[in-house]
Amino acid sequence: MTSENRKRWIGLMLVFFLCLACFSAPFRCFATFPHELRLFSGQGKLLQLSMPVGASVTVKDPDIVHVNGSADPTFKINLKHPIALQSEQSGQTEMKVKLFGKIPYKTVKVSVMPDLKVVPGGQTIGVKLKSAGILVVGHHMVTVQDDRKTSPGEEARVQVGDLIVSIDGKPLNDVSKVSELAAKAGEQGRALELSIMRGDQKLKLQLRPAYDKTDKMYRLGLYIRDSAAGVGTLTFYAPEQGMYGALGHIITDMDTQTPIVVGSGEIVHSNVTSISKSQNGEPGEKRAQFNKGVLGNIEKNTPFGIFGRMPEAPEHGVDGQAIPVAFAEEVKEGPAEIYTVIGGQKVEKFTIEITHIAKQEYPATKGLVIKITDPRLLEKTGGIVQGMSGSPIIQNGKLIGAVTHVFVNDPTSGYGCFIEWMLQDAGILAADKPQKELKAS
Repeated sequence: MTSENRKRWIGLMLVFFLCLACFSAPFRCFATFPHELRLFSGQGKLLQLSMPVGASVTVKDPDIVHVNGSADPTFKINLKHPIALQSEQSGQTEMKVKLFGKIPYKTVKVSVMPDLKVVPGGQTIGVKLKSAGILVVGHHMVTVQDDRKTSPGEEARVQVGDLIVSIDGKPLNDVSKVSELAAKAGEQGRALELSIMRGDQKLKLQLRPAYDKTDKMYRLGLYIRDSAAGVGTLTFYAPEQGMYGALGHIITDMDTQTPIVVGSGEIVHSNVTSISKSQNGEPGEKRAQFNKGVLGNIEKNTPFGIFGRMPEAPEHGVDGQAIPVAFAEEVKEGPAEIYTVIGGQKVEKFTIEITHIAKQEYPATKGLVIKITDPRLLEKTGGIVQGMSGSPIIQNGKLIGAVTHVFVNDPTSGYGCFIEWMLQDAGILAADKPQKELKAS
């Protein structure tokens, strides 16, 4: 055998043994053993290594986490059996595992958060949202004296999606006052000074109203809107913080598809009167009637829903009891439940299947793919319908997420988001990683 062939065979043998090692139980255990663990105070966690060797475990701060029921910082274990962690108090610590008590195997960062329980929602709510300014949703033409058609707003370079936050230095979020300001400036023959938010950019524009000979009044040549209303589902109520979260996705203007910046708003009781069933290519919807009685205010409109203050737990819940929440890494593919309303105000449980989980290191929408499996819900709604967004998802007694979107071509399936991202946006759960900027989808 030549020297070149010998080297080739040695290389092939090394590749073979490397592949063999990659599929071995010890290697797979090492690859799946976490570098970081997150727990809520009072919760436990089992780590399965399944290696027939002895090891020593050292916990940097045993007051935060006990291992296998022991408060000793270092002790020996047999890795044939699971490592049982029990969180005692909030904080951060490290757990080091050494094979045979000498060979470093893994160092795991353990973060224990304060205990958190919330009341799952499911109630259908009416949403009334007032923007933090006047939203431009289109341009229109004004017929001036020489029969020429013009749009003063377009000429002033005002764009669809711009948010007019003040006119002539006066804060404004009521469209009914715009015509009065336009008339006054037109009669004085001067331009209005508009302060505009265009995304994150602040602009000052001059807009001279034009006299519309048809309507006999001064016009800006803009279609504008200051509010939005709709139906959604409450996801959770946090009794200790007096906060709620709902919808699971951002509210955008129906014409411009730009996120609405919150000026003020409220959520109210709502009563489902009928349901238009979903069909392939045509999402259905809940038809609901707004009732008297404000449930809470609206303080935030984010990619993960709307959030605000709620003084007390709403009525008509499944049982009104607070339950634990789950971190994203705890969610498993398999059976789960959603809470939602299909008639009146009664919240009911319905079975679903979690068919896919996206691994997300940073907050992102569409973390879960779910499929409706409950025969009664399918018969009533055809699957996921508009107005069901925000319906809480429960798995193994924990709140894990919320329904967000329906698949248009398969309304029995849709997306969900992880509950921890909603809790972060509500300000209830601290973010342990820097958030990346999210764009509305």
